[in-house]
Amino acid sequence: MDNHPSPDFRAQQFPSHSEPRVWLITAGDSPIGISVARQVLAHGDSVLLGLAHTVLDRDQRRRDGFEAFLAEIEEHSDEGWKDRMKAVPLDIRMMGECQAVVAEAAATFGRVDMLLCCTSQALIGTVEELSASAQTLNLVRDQFEINYFGPLNIIKAALPHMRRESNGHVMILSGITAHIGTPGLGMYCAAGWALEGFCDSLAFEVAPFNIKVTIFQCSIEIGILTNLVTSVPPIFPAYSPSNNSAPLFRGILNHLVPRLPDAHSEGVQNQPTSSWKDDPENTRVSSIENGPFSVPEVVSMHPPLSSAHLEVLVSETVYAITSIGGHENPPSRHIVGQEGVASVKEKLKTVSEELEDFIQASFAVDVAADSDPMPPIV
Repeated sequence: MDNHPSPDFRAQQFPSHSEPRVWLITAGDSPIGISVARQVLAHGDSVLLGLAHTVLDRDQRRRDGFEAFLAEIEEHSDEGWKDRMKAVPLDIRMMGECQAVVAEAAATFGRVDMLLCCTSQALIGTVEELSASAQTLNLVRDQFEINYFGPLNIIKAALPHMRRESNGHVMILSGITAHIGTPGLGMYCAAGWALEGFCDSLAFEVAPFNIKVTIFQCSIEIGILTNLVTSVPPIFPAYSPSNNSAPLFRGILNHLVPRLPDAHSEGVQNQPTSSWKDDPENTRVSSIENGPFSVPEVVSMHPPLSSAHLEVLVSETVYAITSIGGHENPPSRHIVGQEGVASVKEKLKTVSEELEDFIQASFAVDVAADSDPMPPIV
């Protein structure tokens, strides 16, 4: 039986162009990267895939997914998939590796038309929890190295090539978390907001060179459930649901992850932690507080979704990327999904209402006409 996903390639919308395009995808072994690569190869384009540095016991699921994709490419060798795809290691945190990957794409396929930055990780924890130790502070720095400085590196490496060609499209896979703060995702949101501010400025700078920039704001599930998730030790009972009403994202994951299709095969279970259970102050902790992301140690995992479920999860985002990527006049920001649109509209409505409530505080102070004139500035 064929276990590969079978998307309807004819349903994909691609902007018209005179010749095949060359794509560079920074996280070619991610569910988004694999799905986009599959679509562009079927469309006749070429793609260079960056493969992230992995940890053997942590990232096996992602490697298995990429191995299955390589087998799928072999099955389509008569359609030229193998000749139009190349995969190379890429640690996006290293500027030298980013420059080497861009040079590899240009040397192999002649140029780089489309740059898709989709490398991401999620760090779970409150601001106080993330400042608790040297280890957690290092995780905060790594969050910014991956989600902010990494995309900056690959963009800066690609710009000279795109300028020489007077053509290019930089696409950033972001999320509504870069527009709406989420409790328990403070550093993840901060890195996203920083990246979007950078890209908004970049878009003006490179427009004269016919280089486009588009930010894709996806639903929160895309960025979290398709990438590595790291949770720091919680501070209980201060940040337990019984004492703190903020809807921390850790609680959402604790409720969701054990219910995923492959959770039991991965050993992800909703069991209490003995060190808390023995603590008299925490004898009545809820099941959410006993989930896989509430243990008193740093936990890193790829959420255990099957490849079929991941394909369904990312399909809407992939459709948006292939429909907009390479468009002659693409949007500078595209919100993917009805839920994301509704969330952003609600945020804008709240900001507008607050502006009306406090608009007087924004007005300049009126200076009486008969007051003494300001002294001259020497």
